Amino acid sequence: MIQHRPFEKLYNAKHGWLNARHHFSFADYYDPNNMGWGSIRVWNDDEIDSKSGFPPHPHADMEIITYVREGAITHEDNLGNRGRTEAGDVQVMSAGTGIRHAEYNVEDVLTKIFQIWVIPDKRGHAPRWGAKPFPKSDRAGKFVALASGFDDDAEALKINTPARLLGATLLSGQSETYAPQKGRHVYVVLAAGRVKLNGLELNARDGAAIIDEDELTLEALEDAEILLLDAA
Repeated sequence: MIQHRPFEKLYNAKHGWLNARHHFSFADYYDPNNMGWGSIRVWNDDEIDSKSGFPPHPHADMEIITYVREGAITHEDNLGNRGRTEAGDVQVMSAGTGIRHAEYNVEDVLTKIFQIWVIPDKRGHAPRWGAKPFPKSDRAGKFVALASGFDDDAEALKINTPARLLGATLLSGQSETYAPQKGRHVYVVLAAGRVKLNGLELNARDGAAIIDEDELTLEALEDAEILLLDAA
């Protein structure tokens, strides 16, 4: 089963400095029939104006992944972490027992990110933050694990949940396959480009919720940047 979530039909929250689309219920957007997909709780498509951002605020017991599509995001938190994550790269914050952080676009250009929340395997993990560059050349034509709770994804950023976020860049005409285990909840979003997913056409920033498909085939109809989250 594949449910298409076209970008233009996603809930649009406009806050002046922030233009957001919510794939699932979040903040002012409440839909009891769209509270997540398996353990995936949030997938927000955020555009953050230059010299603005999210002031300090708390989180707890959530695995929060940020994928930067354009520009850069600067993180700081009450644990003393500070870092700048650029386009194509990833940061992970395990909120655990509690963390207070801020995310700012200190650049001179608009920053575009995906913010993804996944429910952890248990409550009470120690909070932490980390970031890592993932060159797009390393993802050319194949999926690469960007964040993962599985030990065999050794190069990925660690998350405290049995899930993995994969990224791939495909040139027009290239294809890649992925075979999820039975009962897993898969969510695919295009950061850019256009693909066919098992025959279903997806455009940039569309989402697709998938379960009980033995194999996924993604064929690039134009150069594409793909994210795939495989979760419980």
